[in-house]
Amino acid sequence: MINDFIYDIPVRVYFGRDQLKNLGAELKKYGKRVLLTYGGGSIKRSGLYDRVVEQIKGAGLELFELSGIEPNPRIDSVRKGAQMCKDLKIDVLLAVGGGSTIDATKFMAAGACVDCDPWDFFDREKLTPITRALPLVSILTLAATGSEMDNCGVISNLETQDKYPAGSPAMLPRASFLDPTNTFSVSPYQTACGSADIMSHIIEVYFNTSQDMYMLDCFMEGMMKTVIRYAPVAMREPDNYEARANLMWTSTWAINGFVAAGKRHDWSCHPMEHELSAIYDITHGLGLAILTPRWLEYCLDETTVDKYVQFGVNVFGIDATLAPMEIAHEAIARLSDFLFNQLKLKRTFPEVGIDETHFALMARKAVGGDTINGLKPLRQQDVESIYRMCMK
Repeated sequence: MINDFIYDIPVRVYFGRDQLKNLGAELKKYGKRVLLTYGGGSIKRSGLYDRVVEQIKGAGLELFELSGIEPNPRIDSVRKGAQMCKDLKIDVLLAVGGGSTIDATKFMAAGACVDCDPWDFFDREKLTPITRALPLVSILTLAATGSEMDNCGVISNLETQDKYPAGSPAMLPRASFLDPTNTFSVSPYQTACGSADIMSHIIEVYFNTSQDMYMLDCFMEGMMKTVIRYAPVAMREPDNYEARANLMWTSTWAINGFVAAGKRHDWSCHPMEHELSAIYDITHGLGLAILTPRWLEYCLDETTVDKYVQFGVNVFGIDATLAPMEIAHEAIARLSDFLFNQLKLKRTFPEVGIDETHFALMARKAVGGDTINGLKPLRQQDVESIYRMCMK
C-alpha cells in the first residue's frame, strides 16, 4: 500500500546564471552578521568568492569567514564554526561549496543554538535532538549530495572513526542559489563521483518491493536517464550549460524528500559506504559506485526481480520480452558499464586502497548491531559478503 506522508520543503531556490544579484537582499532578511563558510581555494580561483563578497558588502552586512572545510566534513570544523557563531553573534550562515561545506554548515548553525558538543547530535548513546538552528543560505558549486534542499547531513569523527547522518527540519536552508556555471570548474573525476552519488540517492529509493506510486517511479526513471545522458557530456565538455543544469537540478530533486513520499524502507548502500569513508576517507560517490552494483547482485532473487526488470526496461531500454532474470543481470551490467566505463570510476576496493582488515567492524556498524531493512534485510554477515564482492 501507499503510506500517508507530509511533504513540506520550504526552501527558496534561485536557479540560473544571474541569480546571485539576489544574495544580499536574501541574507539581509536574517540579520547583519554573516559567517561565510567554504572549503579550499576553488571559489577564489573561479571568481565566485569576489562576487559573493561584493553582494554581502553591497547589502551593508558584516562579513566573517571560516574556510578549510574538508571533503567528508569533520566534527572539528563543525565545532569551530559553531563556536564562532556564538562568539561573533552571527545572524546567518552562508555556505558556498558542495555537499561537504553545506552539511558542515548546517551543523554549525545547529551547534550555535545548544550548549552541548555538536557531536552529541550524532553520538549513538546521546543522540541529542536538533530543534533549533541559525538561518542558513547556500550557494552550490557541485551537483551531488542534494544538501542544498534537504534537512540532513553527514559528519565524520576521525578520533572514533565514525561517520553518521543526522537531520532536522530546523536545518533546511532558507534559500539556495543554484547557478550551473559555478560547476564548470568541477573536474571530470568529481563530476563522475557526484553523478554516482545522485544515482545512488535515486536507486536507494527506487528499489523497493512494496507497492509505490507509479508517478514517482516514472519521475525517478526520468532522473536516472538524465544522469546517464548528461554526466558523460559534462565530463567531456565541462562548460556545457545544458549538461550542468540538468545534473544540478536532478541532484536537488533526488534527495529533497519528493521521491521518497509514501515509502518506508532503509537505505542500504549509504550506511555501508559511510563506514568506508569513515576509515579510509575515500570520496563518498566513489564508494557508492563500487558498492551499488554488488548490492544489487546480492539482493537479486525471485522475490525482487520484478523491480530489476522495470529498471532495466524503463531506464536502459532492455528488451522486455527477455526472461526476467536475464533482464535483471543485463540491467546490473548496464549500470556497471555506466559507472566504471563511461564515468571511468574505479570498480574494486583494492584499486582505492581498501582491504579486508576492517570488514567485520564496518559491517557491524553499518547495520547498527542489527539489520538494514532495505530492498532485502541485511545483517552483518550479508554486509561482509557485499564488501567481499567488491574485492574483485
